[in-house]
Amino acid sequence: MESPPQNLKPEITKYLSFNTIIPGLLLTAGVAIIAEYLKKIPSLSLFSSLIIAIIVGIILKNTVGVAQIFKPGITFSLKRILRLSIILLGLRLSLPQIIAVGPAGLLIVFVTLTSTFIFTCWFGKQIGVNQKLTKLIAAGTSICGASAIVATNGVVESKDEDAAYAVAIVTIFGTLSMLLYPFLSTFLQVNSQEFGIWCGVSIHETAQVIAAAFQGGEVSGEFGTIAKLSRVIFLAPVVLTLGFVSSDSNNSSKETKSKKLPIPWFVFGFIALMLLNSGNVFPEGLKKSVTQINHFLLTISMAGMGLKTSIRDIKQSGIKPLYLGAVSWVFISVLSFSLIKVFY
Repeated sequence: MESPPQNLKPEITKYLSFNTIIPGLLLTAGVAIIAEYLKKIPSLSLFSSLIIAIIVGIILKNTVGVAQIFKPGITFSLKRILRLSIILLGLRLSLPQIIAVGPAGLLIVFVTLTSTFIFTCWFGKQIGVNQKLTKLIAAGTSICGASAIVATNGVVESKDEDAAYAVAIVTIFGTLSMLLYPFLSTFLQVNSQEFGIWCGVSIHETAQVIAAAFQGGEVSGEFGTIAKLSRVIFLAPVVLTLGFVSSDSNNSSKETKSKKLPIPWFVFGFIALMLLNSGNVFPEGLKKSVTQINHFLLTISMAGMGLKTSIRDIKQSGIKPLYLGAVSWVFISVLSFSLIKVFY
């Protein structure tokens, strides 16, 4: 049989490539829809649909398994769709929001975030947790939970099982913070502003921050939300830095010096949208719609992560990463509270 004309091959390849991802894309979208419905159950309402999607994906992967036909689409969901959703996260931020936290609040956010990240990386090395998993736990704890983990994983290139393990760890301790903080605030004698900032600076997931902070009232909830969004802005410089550090590590041998730098270009898209949003370029209605769509895209990405995660491989990592997550959680909680009492 004659081969197709040369000028048709790119089109044929593109067509076949697109059709290859459809089954897996439909599967991850289906898992995302299930997660959104499960979140409506009262007992699950405190959990983000992102977390639920990972859990559903893991259950499917480790019970019925995932056929080969789905794998290209699952990878597409975890890589391409994730990068698009990280770019669109820029619409949630603006410079006026960050400035509203005030100099003291921004200083607390910066010191807490950088100290927690550095401490977690140091302590992970001391107890023997692999370097890539340690960085994922550090990013998830210090910045913004699952979103930070998957963005960081895009440059450190850890195993998908490591990423899922890191997400599970920050979910556990973020949930504990969400439940304990309102109770502790009574004994620690903090006002609404202090409590909100404490929640925003130290609790892992945005949904967990909102759930905890608004228990202290509207003022507390608003400060918690703004402080949390201020942490998200550090996602860009952290991912960029890790990208260049990973590049230096990978280029240490002659065989790899010719490789391109793994620059996370999607981070620049994130920054660009944030700056445009600061100039009120986008109508509120459009931003609301895009934010809702983006949440679903993130959920699809998390479904992809779950569908690529083997519980057997997670078990091989042992309990040390969980211990690292616990110590890091205590560190960020105590440090942020101490700084708040100093500056407020």
